[in-house]
Amino acid sequence: MKACFVIYYNKLNRNSFNALSAALASNDVTKDIPVYFIKKDTDLIKDIYELKGKYEKVIVGISFFTTQIWEIKDIAKRIKDEHKDVLLIAGGPHPTGDIEGTLRMGFDLVFVGEAEDTIVEFFTRILNDEDYNAIKGLAYFKDDKVYYTGKREYVDLDRYPPFPYMLGKFGHIEITRGCPFACNFCQTSHIFGGKVRHRSINKVLEAAEKMIKRNLTDFRVITPNAFSYLSEDGKSVNIKGLEEFLREVNRLYKPKGTVNIGSFPSEVRPEHVREDTLELLKTYADNKNIIIGAQSGSSCILKSSRRGHTLEDVYRAVKLAVKYGYIPDVDFIFGLPSETEEDVLDTIKFMKELVSIGARIHAHTFMPLPQTAYSKEKPGRIDPKIKETISKMLKEDKNVVFGNWTVQERQAERIYKYLNYGII
Repeated sequence: MKACFVIYYNKLNRNSFNALSAALASNDVTKDIPVYFIKKDTDLIKDIYELKGKYEKVIVGISFFTTQIWEIKDIAKRIKDEHKDVLLIAGGPHPTGDIEGTLRMGFDLVFVGEAEDTIVEFFTRILNDEDYNAIKGLAYFKDDKVYYTGKREYVDLDRYPPFPYMLGKFGHIEITRGCPFACNFCQTSHIFGGKVRHRSINKVLEAAEKMIKRNLTDFRVITPNAFSYLSEDGKSVNIKGLEEFLREVNRLYKPKGTVNIGSFPSEVRPEHVREDTLELLKTYADNKNIIIGAQSGSSCILKSSRRGHTLEDVYRAVKLAVKYGYIPDVDFIFGLPSETEEDVLDTIKFMKELVSIGARIHAHTFMPLPQTAYSKEKPGRIDPKIKETISKMLKEDKNVVFGNWTVQERQAERIYKYLNYGII
């Protein structure tokens, strides 16, 4: 069957489709499938008309976060209203956590969890005009009930490149997938599992060389925790492996390129910010800042949300980062479940301490997300005392606090109504 893959390639979800289209383009059977990367929703609706005249089957793929459900619901409706014969598929964090809700938006199929192997098998069957309903990793309506075909084995990251360079698309390089900590507010462990898997150094370097040939010389990685790269359990540091990785990347990129590890789009856990890890970073990387996940200034909240580290770990990490010349950008989530007035006061005190020694605060508001332990919890509210503290901090230094905490507070309310009452 003559088929094409149309991707809604917006800036929030490019990494997902970089991985999926790279899997297709690197497989002998599916490598010639035409892939169309469309950035605007208006173009998406319009271009499908033209593509339907060229192909027997048009498959439209959309990946999205929970914060995007209102936008995506509208797009899915418009596609189905005008193009009932296209196959509309969804994947990503929200569809994986809210399968039924996603299908009720108008999607024909949900690709659950990591989907490189699934997408290759799916398109292989499409090309051969074979039934794909039994493929592992899919969900769809069957007799108006959700039917899930079952979980696949974990994806081997070395099997596919991190982005489809053969299609002219590049991006950050995913070096690790999975997280063993399973914090109650986070989707990562639920989507990718608790077993960490790493892309080998050789495969990372292969991808980096493809970027350098295109004069893309800013090296950045995707990982839940940059200092755990090559660690067997994801909770420890493989210092020898980390050094080899950084040394080889540095060799490849210097003198013209830059190497950024532990800054956007990755971060580090506080207990892994140590003298030896910072020495490696100072020797081989070019970061000016390090993103450290604290999430709260209350020991009780850290424990109840299963963070797996202490306030002392955070304080020590910030002091060490400053000692080595870095700006520590410390993540905080306001309004986490069971937060008391005492927890709020502890967080305010802790933020002030960290700022006084050189940290910046990256502020967030708690949002309940599907499939997490906190999915049914009430939306985060920013305590007035925290708002007052932030306001005072910003008057003294406009750069010391940053983030979208006010927008997220509004989004959290809408997400809560959707997850608990089905109100979109």
